[in-house]
Amino acid sequence: MNNANNKFIALTYKLYVDGVHGKEMVEEAKADRPFHFISGFGFALDAFEQQVISLEKGAQFSFSLSKDEAYGDYDDQQVASLDRTIFHVNGKFDSEHIYEDAIVPLQNAEGQRFYGRVLEVGNDKVKIDMNHPLAGETLYFEGEILENRDATEDEVKKLIAHLSGKGCGGGCHHDGEGCCGGGCGNHDGEGCCGGHGDGECSCGGHCHEN
Repeated sequence: MNNANNKFIALTYKLYVDGVHGKEMVEEAKADRPFHFISGFGFALDAFEQQVISLEKGAQFSFSLSKDEAYGDYDDQQVASLDRTIFHVNGKFDSEHIYEDAIVPLQNAEGQRFYGRVLEVGNDKVKIDMNHPLAGETLYFEGEILENRDATEDEVKKLIAHLSGKGCGGGCHHDGEGCCGGGCGNHDGEGCCGGHGDGECSCGGHCHEN
């Protein structure tokens, strides 16, 4: 297997966005729980990956990604009111996971999985915002490279097996938290430098089809 272009990268980072009183930190990966990924699999935004892939261990970095390099503009058409019945589990509304401001896994008719934020729970409808939480934002990163080496053949094989649903190896983030994972695990703000993710669902292990 040729994995010459796949790098195993581990790094710390702080992520900032523009706030009312200057830049505000919205995410941090510390040295004891770094963000790590194998390049070339879409676990990090392309622009983020290109910024760090050539940096050596110990290198400090500081760069920004425009909204076009990150998550694009906020799109009002990505807000939808969905029938409450979509969120029924075993015939009952899934109130444990579906509540205002919750992040929930969804699946469309093509089988694509993604996340949405609950804006409102009504008697008949649930209003969901399917924009990325950082849509419309410029992202400012600073951090340090902890490791940057060629990924081993075993690491790449495990990751491919994980992506195909055959295993759990090749994790791409720090214990499923934070946003560089791009929706690879449970979600506190889905993906700041995350790319496509592996499409797994959290919230009890099921997706709601919209």
